[in-house]
Amino acid sequence: MTTRIVRPALVLLGVLSVITGLIYPLCVTGVAQLLSARAAAGSLIDRGGAPVASRLIGQNFTRAEYFWGRPSATTPFPYNADASGGSNLGPLNPALLEAVRARIAALRAADPGNEAPVPVDLVAASGSGLDPEVSVAAIQYQIPRVARARNMSPEALRRVAARHVDGRLAGFLGEPRVNVVELNLALDAAVPAAH
Repeated sequence: MTTRIVRPALVLLGVLSVITGLIYPLCVTGVAQLLSARAAAGSLIDRGGAPVASRLIGQNFTRAEYFWGRPSATTPFPYNADASGGSNLGPLNPALLEAVRARIAALRAADPGNEAPVPVDLVAASGSGLDPEVSVAAIQYQIPRVARARNMSPEALRRVAARHVDGRLAGFLGEPRVNVVELNLALDAAVPAAH
């Protein structure tokens, strides 16, 4: 009696394991490679023949000569893809308010003369904690600091930044945005940062 129940169950387990664990993932990967090989491979950015970043994952830029991205809520370090997720703090949570205040203070301390309103995406983490993009307003806010640190004119820096603005998806969805990783790599290629 036990053999009549266990044997079909084991066969079914084996068949479903092969279908869901091998055949289905291979089919999905194959379709993804056909439709968008670059995205399926992680949208890696190469410099000098070696991958230096992914277009899909932000990096923790903290030096004055770089544009800074959205804060990352991942632990134990920022932009940790293994711990993707937001802080899960609600809008009325005092810990969220304190974190935002600290981020605003850090931005003001990094650029004391900048009295412009701080764009929200520079003080609020994204849902994934990995977002590599910020708004055009967030880039404009940082131009004075980055221009001083790189000995560039703000106008020249604005021209470089403008070349990295991605428009709305399909022309009408979302807002224009800038990939911070790509912009910083382009700046390093044009005007190397002092290390």
